[in-house]
This record gives sequence, C-alpha cells and structure tokens, in this order.
Amino acid sequence: MANHVPASGDVTRPAPAAPEAPRPYAGFDGQYIGGAWRHGRHGGKLPDDNPYSGERLAVIVMADRSDLDAAYEAAAKAQRAWADRLPAERAAVMVRALAILEARHGEIVDWLVREAGSTRAKAELEWQFVQAVTRDCIGFPYRVEGRILPLDEPNKESRVYRQPLGVIGVISPWNFPMYLSVRSVAPALALGNAVVLKPAEDTPVTGGLLIAKVFEEAGLPPGLLNVVIGPIEEIGDAFTLHPVPRFISFTGSTRVGRHIGQLAMTGPSMKRVGLELGGNAPLVVLDDADLEHAVRAAVVGRFLHQGQICMSTNRIIVDAKIYDVFVDRFTAHVRTLKYGDPNDPSVAIGPVINARQLKAHLAHIAGARSSRARQVLGGEPEGLVLPPHVFADVTNDMPLAQDEMFGPIAPIIKAHGEAHALALANDTPFGLSSAVFTRDPERGVRFALGVEAGMTHVNDHTVDDSPTGPFGGEKNSGIGRFGGQSILHEFTREHWVTVRSRPAAYPF
Repeated sequence: MANHVPASGDVTRPAPAAPEAPRPYAGFDGQYIGGAWRHGRHGGKLPDDNPYSGERLAVIVMADRSDLDAAYEAAAKAQRAWADRLPAERAAVMVRALAILEARHGEIVDWLVREAGSTRAKAELEWQFVQAVTRDCIGFPYRVEGRILPLDEPNKESRVYRQPLGVIGVISPWNFPMYLSVRSVAPALALGNAVVLKPAEDTPVTGGLLIAKVFEEAGLPPGLLNVVIGPIEEIGDAFTLHPVPRFISFTGSTRVGRHIGQLAMTGPSMKRVGLELGGNAPLVVLDDADLEHAVRAAVVGRFLHQGQICMSTNRIIVDAKIYDVFVDRFTAHVRTLKYGDPNDPSVAIGPVINARQLKAHLAHIAGARSSRARQVLGGEPEGLVLPPHVFADVTNDMPLAQDEMFGPIAPIIKAHGEAHALALANDTPFGLSSAVFTRDPERGVRFALGVEAGMTHVNDHTVDDSPTGPFGGEKNSGIGRFGGQSILHEFTREHWVTVRSRPAAYPF
C-alpha cells in the first residue's frame, strides 16, 4: 500500500488522548497531623456509614489530647515560614488546589452523596461553592494592604500593617461539610495562617480528610493543615481552650456555638471567634408577588438537602390575599418531588443524616398534628428518608415556626399585610438569612432593610451564598462574617507601628 502524502493544508493528526483520571484517594482511616497520615492515639474507632444504604465507607481510629497537641504544635511551627512566603507562592498552592478540585469533580461529588446523604443536585452545588471560594482565595495573598495614617507630629510616621493571625482552629458541621470547612481553611491558608480542622463525626471525610488530601496533592507544606477526629468528650473543649489557636471558626448550632464563645473568652488564652449558628429563615411572599416564581423558590429553599441547611427556608409567610392560592400551588409542586436514593439524579429529597435527627423531626410532626396546624402533605419515613411534610395555618408562636426544623417540614403562615409580615419575620431570636417576593424590586429592598437578619434576598430563596458576600447572622445566629473582604479582616490582625526619624523633645 502506498503511503498517503497529505496535500498542503491537509495535515492529519491523531486525536489527543483523553486526560487520565486521577487515581481515587484512599487511606481515610485516621488523622492528618504534621503532614503525616496516621492513626489517632485514642484508639477508639469511628464508623463512617452511608446514611441511605448503611454501607460502611471508612473506619477512623480516633485522636486523643496528645494528637490535638501535636496538631497545634505542627501548625504553630509551620506557620511563621509560611507567612513569610511570597504572595505568588501561597497563590500557587491555591491554583493547584483548584485544578485538583476540578480534576476530581466526580470523585468529590460521589463522596458528598455517599457520606452526607446529599442528592446529586445538592452535591453538585456544594462542589461549585468549594470551587468558587478556592478560586477567590487565589487572589487573597495580593489583597492584604497596610495603611499610612495622618499624624500631627513632625518627623514621625504612623503605619498600620496587616498580618496573619497565626493558627486558626476550624470546627465544621455535617450538612455542607466540604464547603463549610473550605470557606475557612482556604482563606486562612492563603492569608499566611496555619489551620487545625475538626470536622463533624458524621462527615469526617468530606468535612476534613478529603480536604487534606487535596491540599497535600497541591503541595501545601507539611504542618499547615492538620485534621483531627476524636470523641467530643476527649478533644471537644480542649480544641478551643488550647493556647495555640488565635481564632476559632465554628459553624453549627447556637447552643454549641454559645459554649464555644464562652470558652474562647473565659479560658486561659482569650481568642477571637467567628460563629455561624442556627437560623429560622423567613421567606415572605407579599401580595403583589409572582406566585409561580415564589412557589418554586420556596420549594427549593425549604427542601434542598432535606432542609438540613442553616439558611433553609424555615417559615413561609404569605399575605392573606394570596394565601390559599399559594398553599394549593406550593403543595401541588411539593407532591411532584421524588424522594429516596440520593444517588438517583431525579431524586430531590434524600435521607436525613442520622436516626437522632429523624427522631427529632417525627416529634415536631407529632406536635404540629396535635396543634392548630393543618397538615396538607406528609408520609411515613422509609429508613432515614422522610417524605416532605407541609403544614398550613401555622401560627408564629408554634414550635413548628419557632424551632429550626433542619428537616423536610414546611410551615406556612398567613400575614395580614406587609407590616404584619415584617413583624412575623422578625419575631424570632435568630437572624441569619431571609427572603422577600414582590414584583416591585424597590419595595422588596425597603422590606429587606427592615428585616433583622444578616442577609435578605429579594425575589430569590434563602439558601444563597457567594465567595465575595459578607455571610453571617444577627441575634442568636452568630458573630462575624465569612466571605471576601470580611473573612480577610477576620483572619488577619492590624499591627500599628510608629517610626521617628529624629529624636523627640520629651518633657522629662
């Protein structure tokens, strides 16, 4: 056979080979301390199971106080050299971490589905949040700025330097485990700090060990990120009371957050805290709202990840003029939601995280049935999968409205006008997220500014986040802000330095 000689411009090239998928991470059976993977010294074993299927995902040999000490010591030892690195070097680690997250997209999503009970849609959303905050942190090393202050003294300069805090302790929850860890871990590292991370016992891999694998692969120097997993009675209070960390970043319940705040302020070494705590988010539908839009948003806001989100729409407050129509349309839409195996892309509602949570949800449902609330939708649990429940004619003083549900239960409350709706929205000790629906955006903004919350979204649901937004709450929903310039200020400190160029004339 004669060789084929292509004519000019007809060069045939072989198709490029598809990039080889990275080998899945393994070895999730212990701690990550000082750049080494090892079993914890406590010796107790923590089973990590799939909440839907019961499949055993990992068994982790837990840490004790000596492991916690080792983690904090490794962090303190590594931090100073890291803070002295050029901004480009710290940014480069974030660039590589982002590339790894993208290369391991499917692997990460699978872990979130299997370990956290995330539906495919929620797991994809969480991966997007992790990707976005990591990308934003690439620029953090270049956003740290000092100041020169005006001074009414000759021959003297007043400077303000912004420096890393040192070591940051991060305690993260199980509901958005990877994101709610990374949103503290990534900016802390990018700004020159070191981190000790304690993930929730229900999600030790996605909340901690998986993140350590990513940053290890990205070339983060040993000791800068440490993950400790151990019994609360062994390392719980000690994590906050330890003298090394300068800041404790906690996301979780108000009860636990209050305790951590007290330890941080009254312990032997006072430290700063960032507390993102419970919520009771109202979604208000005013009389001129686009009902179809409001219904769909309220369904997503309430039932995404089975309602297990601090920003989840906990109360739906609807103007009396459109109340009955809203209830009918909302219920009809919820009936279409498929529940069951979270790995099925068509499933909207998967399992709650554990049997303890399910028991609490069933108690709330029983209490609502015995009250004046009218149940319009429900069903019996199948394993840890609780079908969506909808209650109408709820009043704001009922436990169903005052408690944070953290489950697939939707209470709908009737409001008699805009002023009443605002009063209902604010009638809670919490103030994290909120939303309002109206065809007039400026009316929505005026309403939003009257809501006692850290966040209000006009014509959108309550489950909203952005790497650049100042995420945080008011009242019992927390202290401090995450995201963008806010977290940059939280994880750094100002150091005031004055410089005299000539001797002063002192009075004595």
